[in-house]
Amino acid sequence: MTIQRFESGPRMSQAVTYGDMVYLAGQTAGTVEGTGVTAQTQEILGEIDRLLALAGSDKSRILTATIYLADIATFSEMNAAWEPWVSPDNKPTRATLEAKLAAPEYLVEIVVTAVKSAS
Repeated sequence: MTIQRFESGPRMSQAVTYGDMVYLAGQTAGTVEGTGVTAQTQEILGEIDRLLALAGSDKSRILTATIYLADIATFSEMNAAWEPWVSPDNKPTRATLEAKLAAPEYLVEIVVTAVKSAS
């Protein structure tokens, strides 16, 4: 099986596929100044959609998601974006935890693993 890497930079790739599996790096919002958890989550979910499509998948094929919040008290704000976005008939397993993120302006980071779409 071939390993394919997408949008590789000096430290990491944004997505990697191996066989039918799709692994995304932790996604954070690009626009963070003056934005809250819901807005950052919406932006991240859009980026996840884009990367999954690039790797031959989509949100209905996500197996698992790990969500890191800078403050667990913002759990409902994150869910305000997550719940309307997640595929209603294909909800992945999910863990949400509080963590100190790479920079204080990052309020949310999301990591997903998916399967490629059926050919």
